Amino acid sequence: MATRRDFLIQSAIFSAGTVLLPSCALAPGAKGGLGVQLYTFRDEMAKDAIGTLKKIAEIGIKKIETARSGKGHYYGLSPKEMKTVCTDLGMSLVSGHVHLDKNFDKTVEEAVESGQEYLICSTMPTRGQTVDNYKSVAEAFNKAGEKCEKMGIHFGYHNHEYEYESDNGQILYDVLMDNTQPDLVHMELDLGWVIVAGKDPIDYFKKYEGRFPLWHLKDMDMAHKESTEFGKGGLDIPLMMANQKLSGVKHIFIEQEEYAGAPIDSMIHNLAFMDKL
Repeated sequence: MATRRDFLIQSAIFSAGTVLLPSCALAPGAKGGLGVQLYTFRDEMAKDAIGTLKKIAEIGIKKIETARSGKGHYYGLSPKEMKTVCTDLGMSLVSGHVHLDKNFDKTVEEAVESGQEYLICSTMPTRGQTVDNYKSVAEAFNKAGEKCEKMGIHFGYHNHEYEYESDNGQILYDVLMDNTQPDLVHMELDLGWVIVAGKDPIDYFKKYEGRFPLWHLKDMDMAHKESTEFGKGGLDIPLMMANQKLSGVKHIFIEQEEYAGAPIDSMIHNLAFMDKL
């Protein structure tokens, strides 16, 4: 009997006019295949978290990374409920985007309850594009990482474009890398924002080998500086995938913030693109 997943994949094949193998959830070198950052489905998750997770599971996604929302870190579900729903759907809750703020202790406790492996700070806790501020933030990240490690969680940081600005001749992201402890601060590299900033992810893989256990795989429309479907932007995805070992990546999350149509259609396209690799 044909399943909804079969129907969706066959539809993607018909639309693209390509031959697609039924392994779209898998990526060489990334443990357990590809995941998705749920910010991709932010509106849908806010309206119907469980129903949206079911649709994501049906197209073959195996890993989930949450994003802070108006309903909390788990879209109105408790941490245990989120874990149970993902498990029942054959997915694993691996990571979550949070803020490093006054409620961070509670955030860590929730992450422990959810069973997730990583807590990723999604934005600079203090703004200021100076070397001194980034050194201060690095110290705060080291302390947060130590707190998380004691609770069995890995702490990390997700970059944007602005971290690649310079102050006094120093790239601020490099200041952050040079002043954080690799065993306490685990970097999630957003490959799309790296190229928008005019940098090459491969250069960072080489300079900080093995320090990027998580990726956001995001193709970018370079003219508009916004995300797009795989193969339509400026990221050399095959080259990135060929350098997984150098980066140290363990978990790859697809993220797309803007779409040509519905988010689920963009995700099906992206999975089909990855299959052709």
